[in-house]
Amino acid sequence: MFSDTGSSGPQSRNTMVMKDMFDYEIIYSSRKTLALQITAEGRVIVRAPVECPRSVIKSFVQQKERWVKTHLARLQERTENTSANPPISEKNRARYISIARDIFTRKTEYYARIMGVSYGRIAIREQKTRWGSCSSKGNLNFNWRLILAPEQVLDYVVVHELAHRREMNHSKAFYAIIENVLPDYRKARRWLKENGHTLWEQLNYSSLNNA
Repeated sequence: MFSDTGSSGPQSRNTMVMKDMFDYEIIYSSRKTLALQITAEGRVIVRAPVECPRSVIKSFVQQKERWVKTHLARLQERTENTSANPPISEKNRARYISIARDIFTRKTEYYARIMGVSYGRIAIREQKTRWGSCSSKGNLNFNWRLILAPEQVLDYVVVHELAHRREMNHSKAFYAIIENVLPDYRKARRWLKENGHTLWEQLNYSSLNNA
């Protein structure tokens, strides 16, 4: 079944419903290639050239069916896990932040001595889009949720931010600084990329609740 859902500016939108597959939205534009996107809300979007035949789009989606279903299942599981956990009380949040401040203060002092760099203040935050940051003045921010991650991940984030005291970029020279301190840093970076979302799901099941 196919139904038009109108247009939005220079892009036209259509919704396709595939039996035994999943619903997906087609957005036509002046692009030259096909692309598939899954939003945080679970919408499947196909971005296609204006003149691209529906048969080509359908074939493209069928080729990606397994990938899409896998990601939709993960998203559903993530949503269920999140909804199953009650909101964190302000008392517990304050306690976690205090724990994180102690951990990051000690780790920052330790690695700063090894790396021969200085830094300003340390702030503990809760940002869904950032694990840490370093300002041009050397002030450091760390996400308290990292205390739920493996130890090597915390070390990587601290060294990553301190490396910015020498290189305010993400160049080869920057990563060479990190590698000199943490030769296996790629493992921690990969863990954070693949599992970082779990730090927003597992909190209420963490042993920290009983600390």
